[in-house]
Amino acid sequence: MAATNSNPCRIEIVGGDITRLEVDAVVNAANPTLAGGGGVDGAIHAAAGPGLLEECLGLGGCPTGSAKVTGGYDLPARFVIHAVGPIWRGGAGNEEALLASCYRNSLSLAVEHGARTVAFPAISCGVYGFPIVRAAEIAVAEVAAFLETSAEIDLVLMVGFGEETRSALETALASLTGTSGPE
Repeated sequence: MAATNSNPCRIEIVGGDITRLEVDAVVNAANPTLAGGGGVDGAIHAAAGPGLLEECLGLGGCPTGSAKVTGGYDLPARFVIHAVGPIWRGGAGNEEALLASCYRNSLSLAVEHGARTVAFPAISCGVYGFPIVRAAEIAVAEVAAFLETSAEIDLVLMVGFGEETRSALETALASLTGTSGPE
């Protein structure tokens, strides 16, 4: 996998199943208990196998806006970075700053563990109800800002599960890079 020439910020938008990506680290849209759940969280736990839950239970949970790292177990990825995004409550609960923090903390952990390729889901956009367009703007901006100051990560894949999410991510990236968005 290599970044395309039209994308100098080393971000690619892809669709599909994050659990099948051959990257150094996948980011899990986790809940504060790190004990698995629905959506991306459930899919990652199911694909990784029981060792992931066992390791997660020993971490003592994770506060919203933060992230913790585990092994990848049966996933193609070496690591899982568990980021706890905010539940959307209309924007008055510091949700945007907490979401941005998830991306920064996840990338810092990736660098700390030597991950050169990282895949992110759309954190907080499922059952947590964060508005997809705004979440995509925050995600792309935070990842791009991090990559501007860090040469340790070669590529970040932003995984849009479903057309609406993928389109929002593509539009946010196009706006940031000054290229055309989705057709």
